[in-house]
Amino acid sequence: MGGVKRHTEPVPELPEVEALVQHLRTHAVGRVITRVDVASLTVLKTVNPSWTALHGRAVSWAGRHGKYLDLTCGQQPDDPHLIVHLARAGWLRWADTLSAAPPRPGKGPLALRVHLGPPGAGPGFDLTEAGTKKDLAVWIVADPRAVSGVSRLGPDALAVDRDGLARILNGRKERLKTVLMDQSVMAGVGNAYSDEILHTARLSPFTTAGKLSAEAIDDLHAALRSVLRDAVGRSVGQHAALLKGEKRSGLRVHGRTGLPCPVCGDMVREVAFTDRSLQYCPTCQTGGKPLADRRLSRLLK
Repeated sequence: MGGVKRHTEPVPELPEVEALVQHLRTHAVGRVITRVDVASLTVLKTVNPSWTALHGRAVSWAGRHGKYLDLTCGQQPDDPHLIVHLARAGWLRWADTLSAAPPRPGKGPLALRVHLGPPGAGPGFDLTEAGTKKDLAVWIVADPRAVSGVSRLGPDALAVDRDGLARILNGRKERLKTVLMDQSVMAGVGNAYSDEILHTARLSPFTTAGKLSAEAIDDLHAALRSVLRDAVGRSVGQHAALLKGEKRSGLRVHGRTGLPCPVCGDMVREVAFTDRSLQYCPTCQTGGKPLADRRLSRLLK
């Protein structure tokens, strides 16, 4: 419909990446990388050092930068970091025992495998990507800031206070949803959680960001914190395989087109937004008025 890309699987955002980080801190930190298998060379965005430089190094820490995963491999300042961006369709799949057989390149969704014990007898994880569009990306760098996407990130969405949010919004002429999703402005929020934050704050996604009243900024900040913290709380501790289902079950408007709003009972609507779609409740967010859908407008011309 109008070329908008539909994604039925939840896309990893700050809460899911934070949950994966917590899982890796519990299960990967302290273990030695015994082997890295690369099933798709296109996933690697750096060539020096090679992935083999990770062999024999212990994972000393797991963290994140916005939606980027960061595994520190070693104890020294110049030891390598394994940086991962899951993009829209990527995922990290943990296994208590990984197959020892090297994967066949180009077969299936597997992009990269990290063994954290004897291959065939130890744990580790796979980085996979569904679909034909391959955006999953891996970097091996001494400094995470060498990854351009990391160096451009704005403040973490969970760390932004009310005054910081007001400064972010001040003077901006973009739509509010655009600003919430701009990783260089504030890191961690994507399509799904921006829909949820705006619904909780009872704000239209098409509102001009710089024109919010002080009261609306208060509501937006409260929604930003509550939605993300609740999602992190639901996600952390879940097995990695269950995170997507947990995310889907906690959403109130995103991905629920045609279903009743859980707050007011109005029907959740959908409109095109950049290269995807957004969901909202007219009663809660736009004074009962449905937003114009440019896809329909084009069809009627």
